[in-house]
Amino acid sequence: MKIFIDSADLQQIREAFSWGIVDGITTNPSLIKKAVEKLKASGEQVSMGDYIKLMLEAAQGTPVSLEVIGTTEKVMTAQGLWLHEHFNSVAGNVVVKIPVNPSLQRGDGLSYEGLKTIRTLAERDIPVNCTLVFSPEQALLAAKAGAAYVSPFAGRIDDMLRARAAYPGSKTDYFPADGVKGADGVMVHDNGLRSGVQLVSECVALFHMHDIDCQVLAASLRNPQQVRECAIAGADVATVPFEVIRDMIDHPKTVEGMIAFCKDIVPEYADLLPRG
Repeated sequence: MKIFIDSADLQQIREAFSWGIVDGITTNPSLIKKAVEKLKASGEQVSMGDYIKLMLEAAQGTPVSLEVIGTTEKVMTAQGLWLHEHFNSVAGNVVVKIPVNPSLQRGDGLSYEGLKTIRTLAERDIPVNCTLVFSPEQALLAAKAGAAYVSPFAGRIDDMLRARAAYPGSKTDYFPADGVKGADGVMVHDNGLRSGVQLVSECVALFHMHDIDCQVLAASLRNPQQVRECAIAGADVATVPFEVIRDMIDHPKTVEGMIAFCKDIVPEYADLLPRG
């Protein structure tokens, strides 16, 4: 499974890439704005456009998802084309993020504008990451429209089910992949889905069953166990916040083992090895 870092913080991005385990970036306008303001607060003056270019350069050779902000096919297509034309020349790694359904309320006539935009951009060989996917049905439609990636939001499904079940914990805490029961003793679900991990798993199964050429990008992941379960479910990619990637390497028994190793160093063996 590939790991994308879900961040716009250049310091985090560069450090995570230095570990040799990051395969791309997902971001959004809010994260970019926050990162630019952080840089300006430190005394560096940089425009948002120039900052995006720095991110693309830092991710050279790996995909970076940049998001549109429109709600109609006309506007989203124009924005997607602009993002690709304006920024892809930096490092050849721009992927355009399009919402699967840009409706702001049911019945506003925008439900299929995302799919139409995906089709238009895909026909121009612009890779699309279809975002805000909350059901395998949405993932199927996005893939059929031509998306290169679909992003099921596992953590946000868990948030909704946790609230329905009054299940304890914050959104960063683990939510069981098999689901939980509500106060009435009945398993809570969203149209049959008992957890965000199940959402990812069913998207993967659906694509494999029908040999669909589209990658499942598990998104909105909140803790290492959720990343592990999405990997076991067969997700092609997981996009993970910097803090969660960092937590994935930690285990108290590893620290305990290192302390024991250091105590047991044989001086004669140590003398054989370079120190710097």
